Amino acid sequence: MTDTPRPTPTVLFVCVHNAGRSQMAAGWLRHLAGDRVEVLSAGSAPAGTINPVAVEAMAEVGIDIASQQPKLLSDTAVQASDVVITMGCGDACPFYPGKRYEDWKLDDPAGQGIESVRPIRDEIKRRVEELIESLA
Repeated sequence: MTDTPRPTPTVLFVCVHNAGRSQMAAGWLRHLAGDRVEVLSAGSAPAGTINPVAVEAMAEVGIDIASQQPKLLSDTAVQASDVVITMGCGDACPFYPGKRYEDWKLDDPAGQGIESVRPIRDEIKRRVEELIESLA
């Protein structure tokens, strides 16, 4: 009897601007899960650039998200995902039956200094680790 490989789950992180929380979460998931999970992120009203303080906070732990660009949330991305993690995007997040949804209540790093962003980064890491366990 041979084991059939399990399909790679796809996780979509969504916040309003796709510049801070969702980008940090995507960075953590790529770093911790590698190619075991496909990672997407998007925003309901994406910013022009990623939050430089989020980039700095992630660089402190050896994760480079500087090359990421905020992306507009699409129905296609939601439909392609097994798990959709929302972070304060409210009613702007489309809902499709059969998807696993989680809403992570996290402070928004926008306009905050590095001292305030570090605990957000660390809380996101904790939640991403739990997410990886739940996908295994």
